[in-house]
Amino acid sequence: MAHQFDDDTILGKAYDGRLVRRLATYVIPYWGRLSVAIVLLIGAILSDLVPPLLIQQAIDGPISAGVIDGVWPYFVAFLGALLANFLFRYSHSYFINSVGQQVMKDLRVAIFRHIQYMSLSFFNRNPVGRLITRITNDVDALNEFLTQGVVMIVADLLTLIGIIVVMFVLNWRLALISLATLPVLMLIVSIYQRFMRAAYRLVRQRLARINAFLSEQISGVLVTQLFNGEARSRAAFARLSDDYMQANIRSVLIFAIFIPSVNLLAAIGTAALLWGGGNGVLAGWASLGMLVAFIQYLERAFQPIRNLAERYTVLQSAMASAERIFAVLDTQAEVRDPVQPRTLPTPVRGEIELRNVVFGYNPQEPVLRGISLHIPAGQSVAIVGATGAGKSSLVGLLARFYDVQQGSITLDGIDIRDLPQAELRRHVAAVPQDPVCFSGTIASNIRLHNNAISDDQVRAAAELVGAHRFIERLPGGYNHEVRERGANLSIGQRQLLAFARAIAFNPEVLLILDEATSSVDTETEALIQEALARLMRGRTSIIIAHRLSTIRHVDRIIVLHKGRVVEDGTHDELLARHGYYYRLYQLQFAGMSE
Repeated sequence: MAHQFDDDTILGKAYDGRLVRRLATYVIPYWGRLSVAIVLLIGAILSDLVPPLLIQQAIDGPISAGVIDGVWPYFVAFLGALLANFLFRYSHSYFINSVGQQVMKDLRVAIFRHIQYMSLSFFNRNPVGRLITRITNDVDALNEFLTQGVVMIVADLLTLIGIIVVMFVLNWRLALISLATLPVLMLIVSIYQRFMRAAYRLVRQRLARINAFLSEQISGVLVTQLFNGEARSRAAFARLSDDYMQANIRSVLIFAIFIPSVNLLAAIGTAALLWGGGNGVLAGWASLGMLVAFIQYLERAFQPIRNLAERYTVLQSAMASAERIFAVLDTQAEVRDPVQPRTLPTPVRGEIELRNVVFGYNPQEPVLRGISLHIPAGQSVAIVGATGAGKSSLVGLLARFYDVQQGSITLDGIDIRDLPQAELRRHVAAVPQDPVCFSGTIASNIRLHNNAISDDQVRAAAELVGAHRFIERLPGGYNHEVRERGANLSIGQRQLLAFARAIAFNPEVLLILDEATSSVDTETEALIQEALARLMRGRTSIIIAHRLSTIRHVDRIIVLHKGRVVEDGTHDELLARHGYYYRLYQLQFAGMSE
């Protein structure tokens, strides 16, 4: 489990210029709105510096002179400064968040588009939950970085610099007194960041453990219930939740110490200012209004310092999220389209040839060892063999989910590596053992939102495999809403939809993977077998089956053993040889005949 969430606990530098420059490429298209947001932010900072100055002038002017009517202009100007500050900050928030949301949408689309074109080996290495985290949590962290991180950190720094500059311009003695606690405050901030970094790492690590555990338990809830493991699962989840709670409590306690420490220093600084400034007023090198203004500025100076410390974790989280996101975007697909693609001759016939094909998921451990086959156009072929013989791997290569390490595979004389993947898969359809259904209607699941497939073609495909019988009994028929992953359909119904989908796309080559009819009842299987016999007529069809009784009607049977072709012939020919196929047949039917 540790390996599964290691990359979710990475915490690098709080600021990485390389990552920020890459993020900037997504922000540049919206530079106009971002520029407006920055101008508005500068306006908010400047308007925030005005009220203390107005207070100083009011106290040292009309109030000291006892001219009450003279206070009104300062009062109106004070309200105007507050209103302007509100408008500046509101407008800034609108513009910066609109930019942030647009950038996040672009990032999500970019990640999703990139993932769609990745090879199957990429998904073998990356669990679905991890990829979803990249598109959701990590992108949200970057949104916070853009809207509340880097821009607001710059704003806090400018605010602090502006306050310090105004202080020294007004009275350098009072400025030095006001900033006397600043070195101590910076030390506290440094210590806080160090402890918060460790606490944040622990929180993220334990949250990743909870997510991993939840993913496993929800996916495997059937097994948990079958073996009465609910109590043990609850206990394990309670332990993980307790660890997560303790990590959060630790981070809260660190924060709870930091804020009072800052407030204490602010109070000490204010007391020092009152004492030193009071003496200055009495000595004549400061005025009462100036002292009040400095107290206001000192209070304003501590707020951006608090913000800077709190936003440190935002920066750190964003940099870690950016690194993970760009790691996905930088991952190159192992199966790529050729630079100069070729096209298939028209019409596509479906002739397949494998020449000395060697393949292994780990190249050092080949699954297929020198396979050479010629499958004429329109021939139906069954591939059988013991588990691990390489049957599924062979079909995966034909659809170019993977590339061969040695040898070649041709379709109508063209090496499939010379074809664009979309072009190849336009003529090759596959029916997996575990059929996939999507949220939407029955019709949309058959045509997969391909509007080129008409309603009549959808119905014809469903009728051909016998799926129309159950579809017409559903409320709404072909417009019946399918839940996520086809939860409101039986396994057999989902399998029938997968067959109808393959037929609707009318491929020249049909790949039926891993006993696609194994999840349906006897009556439905008989319907599918009859439909397949009609469907395979005139098409190159490759079927992988463990139940040998389902493949007697094929033109040819190929037996694989340890990655090699050991037998090739018809059902009757192979039985007559008394070889591998005969032994497989006897193993399956010996028990049935007793």
